[in-house]
Amino acid sequence: MKYGDKIIYMEGVITEIHDGCVEIDLKGRLGCLRIPMRMLISDYPLKVGQEVAWNMSFIEQLGPEVNDKYKRRVRQ
Repeated sequence: MKYGDKIIYMEGVITEIHDGCVEIDLKGRLGCLRIPMRMLISDYPLKVGQEVAWNMSFIEQLGPEVNDKYKRRVRQ
């Protein structure tokens, strides 16, 4: 990676809970994020309206090449 890490503290609110995933609205009108349940660490039962937080960095493109294996899987 060409650029150094810039870790950003993010917060959001749980808006939906499904069998296998949780939807989180990001604070600051940045959109929403849907993650698998196994990625969420909690000591309490999950409820809609609870606040969550995590550290995030920027996504960096690794190169100009296209991985055909994954390209075939993308819905068109």
